[in-house]
Amino acid sequence: MTSSDAALRAPVIVGPGRVGRSLALAIDGAELRGRADGLDGIDGRTVLLCVPDSAIVDLAAQIGRSGRCPALIGHTSGATGLEPLAAAGAGGEFSVHPLQTVPDGETDLNGSPAAVAGTSPAALDVAKGIAARTGMKPFVIAEEHRVLYHAAASIASNFLVSLEQTAADLLGGIAVDEPREVLAPLVRRSLENWVERGPDALTGPIARGDESTVAAHREALSEARPDLLAFYDALAERTRGVAIQRAA
Repeated sequence: MTSSDAALRAPVIVGPGRVGRSLALAIDGAELRGRADGLDGIDGRTVLLCVPDSAIVDLAAQIGRSGRCPALIGHTSGATGLEPLAAAGAGGEFSVHPLQTVPDGETDLNGSPAAVAGTSPAALDVAKGIAARTGMKPFVIAEEHRVLYHAAASIASNFLVSLEQTAADLLGGIAVDEPREVLAPLVRRSLENWVERGPDALTGPIARGDESTVAAHREALSEARPDLLAFYDALAERTRGVAIQRAA
């Protein structure tokens, strides 16, 4: 392996947040740096920005102004395109977005999918390589689909937490002890059924066409938690769509 190959294989990770620390733990030879000292010795290296989306363009521009041009520069944002990286003046741009929730800086990403993109075949290969070296399974997302991809990821992860917390709050409001523990078997089985069966996993009153029970739900919510009625209605309408999809 040449020195230039080694420089490309061992990225400089700028941003010691949860994603940056988790990637650094998984990639042999990776250097983890804070934003303040992230520019020294990056010439000819692969640089991976693990910073908030709003900081990407400014940090890339800072690198460009420094005159220390990386061979390649990437980021780990799901929703941000590659264009904001161009200001760094690198030889190519790429992105690696772990499709996984990362609650801390020691998250094991092995086996997780990773959305990758690159402005050239070489940049894309580096993105795939970084994903593979962490044990992740890369798949390519086109630039024009990036935001829609990230919306889907947010629905699958963030909205799931909000949904289950809403259910737990309702149970807690009627004095059910340990509502998360009570709901957990139902949630886990529902998720497993969906993974196995897709829309055919749908059960419950809407799947049965039992609109009288749905009306009873709405009446109870109107009295106890009117702030959740619009939330329930939106999910009920979407569930009707899934029920139609299941029947098709």
